[in-house]
Amino acid sequence: MRLRRLEYPATAAATGSAAPPVPWWNRRETWAAGWLLAAGWAAAFPVVSSLDTHRLWGTSAALGYTAAAAVSYGLPGPRARRAAVTVALAGAVAAPLLFLVLTGGAQSEVDVIERSGQLLLEQGTPYLPYPDKVTDYTPYLPAMALLGIPKALMGEHSWAARLLGDARIWCAAAFVLCLHAARLTLRQTGGPVRRTSRPERIPYGTAVAVLIASPVVALPLCVSGVDLPLTGLCCLALASAARGRPAAAGLALAVVCSLKWTAWPAIAVVLVLLGRVAGGRAALRCAATAAAGATLLIAPGALLSPAAMVEQVLAFPTGRGDLPTPAASPLPGRLLADLGPAGWYAAVGLLLCGGLAVAVSLVRRPPARLRAAADRLAIGLLVAFALAPAGRFGYLTLPIVLMAWARTADPSEPVPSLPVRGARPDRTALVVPSRGPYAPAGTGGMR
Repeated sequence: MRLRRLEYPATAAATGSAAPPVPWWNRRETWAAGWLLAAGWAAAFPVVSSLDTHRLWGTSAALGYTAAAAVSYGLPGPRARRAAVTVALAGAVAAPLLFLVLTGGAQSEVDVIERSGQLLLEQGTPYLPYPDKVTDYTPYLPAMALLGIPKALMGEHSWAARLLGDARIWCAAAFVLCLHAARLTLRQTGGPVRRTSRPERIPYGTAVAVLIASPVVALPLCVSGVDLPLTGLCCLALASAARGRPAAAGLALAVVCSLKWTAWPAIAVVLVLLGRVAGGRAALRCAATAAAGATLLIAPGALLSPAAMVEQVLAFPTGRGDLPTPAASPLPGRLLADLGPAGWYAAVGLLLCGGLAVAVSLVRRPPARLRAAADRLAIGLLVAFALAPAGRFGYLTLPIVLMAWARTADPSEPVPSLPVRGARPDRTALVVPSRGPYAPAGTGGMR
C-alpha cells in the first residue's frame, strides 16, 4: 500500500494531472448499502406475502443480497463489484429460478402462457371458448402464446424438458437478447459521434447484470416473467428509433403490441422519436411496418375466436369481465373502481386525462434523444398503471426498467445525427480527451 501511495503522485506529476475522484455512486460503501437495501426489500416477502413463490424468492434473494453487500465492502478494487454482482445473481436469480422451475412452482401466468401455446398448436387460437374460472382466461394477445410452445413440444418427461420448456426461461431469454440487440443498435451510429472519455462509467454488461439481479427484475423473472419480453422489446424499439432505423423499430413494435395491449403507448413515443431523428417519412414507414406485423400476428386469433378474445383480453383485465380479475393491488385506479360503477368511470376518466396529458407533451415537446423518449414512455405507463381500474404493482417493472436501462445505454451523450446525403463526414466531431491520466500517448496533456 505504501508503494502505491509513492508511485501514484509521481505518475500524476509526470502526466500533469491529479487522480480522478471516485464518484459517490461508484464507491464500495454505496454498492454495499444498495445491496443491503435490496436484501431488506427481499426479506419482507417471507413475512408479508401469502404466495409460496414470493416467500421462497425472498428468502433466497435476501441471503444473496446480504452476501453481495459483504463482498462489495470487503474485497478491494474493481473485482469486488463483479464478484458481488455474481453472488447477487446466484442468490436472487439462478438458485430460486432453478428450484421453482424443477419443482413446478410458478404464478398462474406461467401456466396460462404454456396452456395458450398448447391451444395455439391444437386449434390455432390461444383462447378457451368457454372459460369458467380465472385461470382459464388468457389476458394476453396471441403472440404471447409463442413463448408457451416450447413447453407444449417438450413436455415434462425429464428435468431437462421442464427446464428448457418453461415459459419463464424463454421470457428471460427474450428480455436479455432484446437488451443485447438494443446495445448493438446503439453502437451503430450511422454518422459522426462525439466521443468523450468517462472512465468512471459502469460498463454496460455490469450495469445490465445489476439490473437483472435487482429485485425489480429478479422477482418477476423467477416467478412469472410475463412482462420481461415487453420490456426488452420496448427498449429495442426505442434504440432502433434513436438510430433512425424505421424497419427495425416497426418490427419490434409489431411484436410487442402483439403480446399485451398495455404496450401500445410505445407506438406514439417511438414514432415521435423517429420523426425527430430521421424525419416524417421514416416514422410513416415504421408505423406501416408495425401495423402490418401486428395485424399478421393478431388477426388469426381474432378471426377464430373474436368473442373470447374481447372478453379475455379487453374486458377481463379492466375489471369488466364476467369474472373479477385477480389484479387487485391498492393503486388509485383500483381503489376508485372498488367504489362502484361511478368510481370505475371516474378511474377511466382520470386514465384518459392522463393519457391526453402525455400525448400533449409529445406534441409540445417531442423527445429527440433515447433517454428523453424512454422517460416519456415510462411516465405514460406509470400514469396508466396507477389509474387503471385493475392493476398490480408488478406492472411497474416495465417503466422502472425503461428509465434505468436508458441511463445505462445512453448515460449522457446525445443521439448522433444521421449523415446528410451528399455531405462529407465531419472529421472534427471526434473529440479526444486532451489531458488527464486517460489521455492517449502523444497528447502530452496539451490544452
